[in-house]
Amino acid sequence: MTIEKVCVLGAPADQGQPLVSELLDAGFEVTAGVRRENAMADTPFPDLPIVHADINDADAMALAFAGQDAAAFHLPFEFDRAKAAHFGRSIAQGAKRAGLKKIVFNTACYVADHDLDLSAHDGRRDIERALEDTGIPCVFIEPTVFMDNQYRLWTRPLIMRDGIFAYPAGPTLKINWVCLEDVAQAMRRALETGAADGQHVPLGGPEALTGDEVAANLTEAIGRPVRFQSLKPDEFAARMSELVTGSREVQPLSIYDGMAKFYAFYNSQAQSPLLVDPKNARDLLGMKHTSHLEWAKSKDWGEGL
Repeated sequence: MTIEKVCVLGAPADQGQPLVSELLDAGFEVTAGVRRENAMADTPFPDLPIVHADINDADAMALAFAGQDAAAFHLPFEFDRAKAAHFGRSIAQGAKRAGLKKIVFNTACYVADHDLDLSAHDGRRDIERALEDTGIPCVFIEPTVFMDNQYRLWTRPLIMRDGIFAYPAGPTLKINWVCLEDVAQAMRRALETGAADGQHVPLGGPEALTGDEVAANLTEAIGRPVRFQSLKPDEFAARMSELVTGSREVQPLSIYDGMAKFYAFYNSQAQSPLLVDPKNARDLLGMKHTSHLEWAKSKDWGEGL
């Protein structure tokens, strides 16, 4: 089965752009599935072909996928599980009606093999099931935590101003951090091979690091001291809310509330759920992993944001 034409949902977003770049470099014919006509205007791919795609509407998704060989995408976090399940059904129905040959879904988070009573996580499982039920070969790329979170508006300024990497990970929580470029690489490789069809592929970087070890790498990459500050998940959520909304009050079902619940779960487990043996992705997909230090050294840590 040859895949040539790929519809990328979420192409303008920070996870979508590395995927578009990866696919174009590999010779795929890429179309962005977007809701706004000018969605790609401020990206590195302003001339990328687009098609209207509304993940709430199965008819719209069938039209978006018409003539495509595959769909590759991540989806926004939805903390109302019923809405997330609806996304999955709409995309699945559209994919089946359009006759797609393959679906590659980046869950953008750790996914367990059972519900966790965390709405965003459990909604991801509902989406996966809806896609599996189409009978179309699916590959589920399930990343741990993005290295790029260390370069966000809610982490980078404090690193640069005060030399503090503040994150809601317990002091001993080990994470196989993974960069967005490696997620894109995994998705591209999943389109090029049938080896991972039907598989759930946990994806992490090549080493498991504590917060202190991350800070040590940032110190080397930036060239000045960085120390790790372990935040309680609720404090992290309040800081994020204040940064974006001006209020430390965390609204139920908000992304801040959802992230706090995710990290409270991670920190409470006897063994970190965010540990991944990189050998699995190497064996299935031929992955070439990026180390955390290599990633950190690739970033511009100048004073500007």
